[in-house]
This record gives sequence, structure tokens and C-alpha cells, in this order.
Amino acid sequence: MQLIWLRNDLRIHDNTALAAASERGPTLALWLVSPGQWRDHDDAACKVDFWLRNLRELKEALAHYNIPLLIRNAEHWKSAPRVLHQVCQEHGVQNVHINEEYGINEEQRDRQVGELLQRHDIRLHSYLDQLLFKPGTVLTKSNGYFKVFTQFRKVCYQRLHHALPALQRLPRKQDRLPIASDDIPDTIKGFAAPPDALREHWPAGESHARKRLKDFADDAMAEYPEQRDIPSVDGTSQLSPYLAAGVISVRQCLHAALASNHGEFESGNPGAVTWINELLWREFYKHVLTGYPRVSRHRAFRPATEAVKWRDAPQDLKAWQQGRTGIPIVDAAMRQLLATGWMHNRLRMVVAMFLSKNLLIDWREGEAFFMRHLIDGDLAANNGGWQWSASTGTDSVPYFRVFNPVSQSERFDSKGRFLRHWLPELKDLDDKEIHSPGGLFSAKGYPQPIVDLGMSRRRAIEAFKQLPKEQEAEHERDY
Repeated sequence: MQLIWLRNDLRIHDNTALAAASERGPTLALWLVSPGQWRDHDDAACKVDFWLRNLRELKEALAHYNIPLLIRNAEHWKSAPRVLHQVCQEHGVQNVHINEEYGINEEQRDRQVGELLQRHDIRLHSYLDQLLFKPGTVLTKSNGYFKVFTQFRKVCYQRLHHALPALQRLPRKQDRLPIASDDIPDTIKGFAAPPDALREHWPAGESHARKRLKDFADDAMAEYPEQRDIPSVDGTSQLSPYLAAGVISVRQCLHAALASNHGEFESGNPGAVTWINELLWREFYKHVLTGYPRVSRHRAFRPATEAVKWRDAPQDLKAWQQGRTGIPIVDAAMRQLLATGWMHNRLRMVVAMFLSKNLLIDWREGEAFFMRHLIDGDLAANNGGWQWSASTGTDSVPYFRVFNPVSQSERFDSKGRFLRHWLPELKDLDDKEIHSPGGLFSAKGYPQPIVDLGMSRRRAIEAFKQLPKEQEAEHERDY
């Protein structure tokens, strides 16, 4: 008997471990409920709900192939080896199949599972699936992990031109097993069900994810370079929740982009090229997570930046969390996050830089808050984005470059459509006034700015200037 242990790979199409298990013989599927671990990882309630909804869809899809889906409880991952072994004993499983996951806790969990199973003559097979390239295979000339994206991308392009990762086949339809699938829980204690509007915004199921990918590739990809920075339009694929949960694969995304661009990576349709770059950014941060494990331990990638004197400002942090800073674009973005479990990528950079630079609050506070609310929460991408904005990470924005949120708002939401949607108290202001914090307008119920943008920018630059110069210079010598 074969067992596929599902994690962030909730699909039947292009699922490497599922295809491999099915090829070897009769197959069972397993998913673990681990609420204690999810709380430790700040996983959002809407994200857990998204998993459950997709599991219900996956259960039906697996049933078509007569593959039962078992649900077991493992409060923390430290109990995963015992639970896996019990399932294997109960059903005579000789081989367990998993798709690789990355991060200190994930890799430790899988190693411990493999060690226990091996002691009982059960093999654990792991497969590259979440990424295009296995971490440790895309390296600098000195055999180190890349710290700069552009150099990483260059090597990835060379590899992709040489050999494009193939899509995996569907599982085999097997004879019916005398094993019943388990019920998928409606909710998990400690993770409240999100509002219906959020669920409707993010429908579950592989068929929906694949349709969303097709619609984006057919209709929106060509205009992606111009539209992706405008938060008031659906100019992005909005596939990140489906990628994070593995409802669709990065290979499927890559193949769709190439199909729309006649197989070209670096020329042709600029939209396809730009979107492939975004897929490679996702890849890059996963490799960083593996190559530099300190980022899994709430540490800055650039050690020198651990010395930044962050402000202890709980009221400012609370205002930022609630979308009550008095800076319209920041508040609108935070309210979008709270309502939908998602935030436009341009605005993620704006609000992250506002927190870490203008408020000079430790980026880790923002990273954790995002994870507790994002339906597409992913440790590697979230950490990478926050550290980029805070000038503490790989390929960072220079510390002296601080986004002006008003300028960003005027540039990317010139008519104030996004602001009016999320800040109805400002809807009557004209297209110029609506972007400006305080002074220029008086809107009932809307707060005055909690910080002066010019002063706070200078304060942040001074804080970063105090860092040891020789360590900063060392970071620049990447390749």
C-alpha cells in the first residue's frame, strides 16, 4: 500500500508525489490537522478555512480515482512521526510519498518522520514539486546560495532554456479500497470561520484555480506590466492563495505563461516575461529560506541590521494594524487586508516600508501581522518581502530609499478609486485632496496623520546610518 501525505499540494493535476504513489500501487491520501503548529506559525484563520474548503474539493476529486482521504490529528508537528507510523501500521503501508517543503520546522519534521518510518522498514519518498529547481542546485560560482535576485534569475533562465520542467500525469484510477474517506471538519477550534464575502472572493477548488490561470493568461497577461501596479483594477492573477496551498502548481503557471508567449522567456509578450519573473521571485525566496536558515528564526538576513534601534510604539502599531494611520493609501491597503485576506503587491511594499521606515517599528511585527491575516501567507515570500522593504534582507532596497506613500498613491491610484472603495469617509474629496494626509482636508471620522512623513524619513535614514559600515559593504559582494 502507498500513502501520499498531503500538505501544501492540494490538487490532483501535476502533483509529483501523487503521480508517483499511484504508479507504484494502491494509494491512500492523508492530511494532518495541526492547530498548535499553525498557531505557532501565525497561520491566518482565513488560510486554514481555505485549506479545509479545498480539501473538500480534493476529496471529491480523489474519489473519482478511488483514492480515500484520511484526516488525522497531530496538534504539533513533533507528533507527526507517531501519527504517520500509526496510519502505516493500520493500513499496511510500505511507502510514504511527500512533496518537499522548505523551512527549518518543515525540514526537521520530515526528517524525523523518515527516521521513524525507516526503523520500521517503511520508505519515505520525497519529490521536488513546490519549486522549479531544488534548493542547492542554483548556486553562485563559489557554490553559495544567491543573495541577489537578478543573478539568480539569470541562472534559472539558462536552466529553463536547457530543460523545461514537465507536467506530471494524473493518478491512475485504482480498484475501490475497503477504506472510507474521513469527513473534512467545517472549522478548526481557534480558527474562526471568515465572512462569507471573503470565501466568495476566494472560491475553493482546483477547477477554479485552473480557470483563473487560463483567464489571466488569455485576457490579462498582455497588459500585466502596466496594470499590475494599479490597485483599483484586477491587473494581477490573484493566484497567490492557490499557489500557497498548492491548489495549482508553479509548473502549471510557467507552462501557461510560455504558451501565451510562443515559448519565450525573455522576449515577446512583456506581460508573460514580467509574470515569469514574479514566479522566479517566489522561487528565489524559497531558496533563500533553505540556504540562509536564520530567516526562519525571525532573524534579519543582513546581520548588521539587527542593530537598528526600532521604536517601541504600541499605539502607532495598533493604528497601522487597524488602518487608522491618517495616511490614506496605507489605511486603504490595511483595510483591504482585513476584509479580504489579501493585499495588492504594490501596496504590500508601501505599507511595509511605512511601518519599518516612517514608524521605525521592527519589520517582524508587520511580518507576523501579515501572516495572521493573509490567505496566501507563505513564510518565504512574506519574510522576503518584508525584509526587502525594511532594507534588512537579500537584494534589499537601499536604506535611504523610502517610498513616499502620498506619491505612490497619486501615481498608482490617480483617480482615487481604490481609496474611495476602502475609505468611504473620504469619498467626497476631489482627486487631489484624497491622497493627502491631514491639513488639506477635514473628513468626519478619519484620523489625523500619526507621523510626519518628511521627519520620519530622515529619522529612519539616521537610524540605518549608525550600522557598521564594513558589514554593509560585505553584503554587496555577492557575485
